[in-house]
Amino acid sequence: MSLVEHLKELRRRLLIALAAMLVGTILGYIWYDASVLGTPSLGDILKEPYCKIPAEDRLGGELGDCRFIATAPFDMFMLRLKVGFLAGLVLSAPVWFGQLWGFITPGLKKNEKRWTRGFASVATLLFVIGAVLAYFVLSFGLEFLMGIADNTQISALSGIAYLSFALGLLLIFGVSFEVPLVTVMLNLAGILPYQVLKEKRRIIIMFLFVFAAFITPGQDPVSMVILAASLCLMMEIATQFAR
Repeated sequence: MSLVEHLKELRRRLLIALAAMLVGTILGYIWYDASVLGTPSLGDILKEPYCKIPAEDRLGGELGDCRFIATAPFDMFMLRLKVGFLAGLVLSAPVWFGQLWGFITPGLKKNEKRWTRGFASVATLLFVIGAVLAYFVLSFGLEFLMGIADNTQISALSGIAYLSFALGLLLIFGVSFEVPLVTVMLNLAGILPYQVLKEKRRIIIMFLFVFAAFITPGQDPVSMVILAASLCLMMEIATQFAR
């Protein structure tokens, strides 16, 4: 194909991917406040960790209420749109990832296609595992942060503040779980041999704990320790793979 033909194909695939993201965003926007096929609404799923905080530590908890506050007229709309967009990216991932794969595949050799497909599958799995772990960690982190001064204050979080924290934690855990995979890729490429990983094991562990301390949104010790411990375990698995 000529350069112009490549650009035309890229434009066509981008339009298909953007259309899929738009449809996914609309579905995510609807799912935010509606149950789909018997599953809880997306808003209920995301706020569940907040609702697990002891009732006396959140506003309205003693009355059985579990809702966020809005401090501006457009807060609720922007919150729902933001969550809907992120959900749309996930829901439309098979389409836009397929378009990306279809664009780069003709330039790869047969063995490169096999390795790329395998690494993409593992990367997706690791991201999901990290995000799921972050979701369960979220309730512990919130309980610690909201209960620091329980005798002098009570939490009344805005939806924007809470979901920015929650989604940031999910994203950070998901992306951080890709580090061991990058290590394996560098090892297979001959850039990072096993001997280096073995000799620098203590430095790597220290770096992972420092990395977790700086990257965790809430800076709470629970999230930091769980993220660092998980990364250390996965790095050890990557090291043994390199061995």
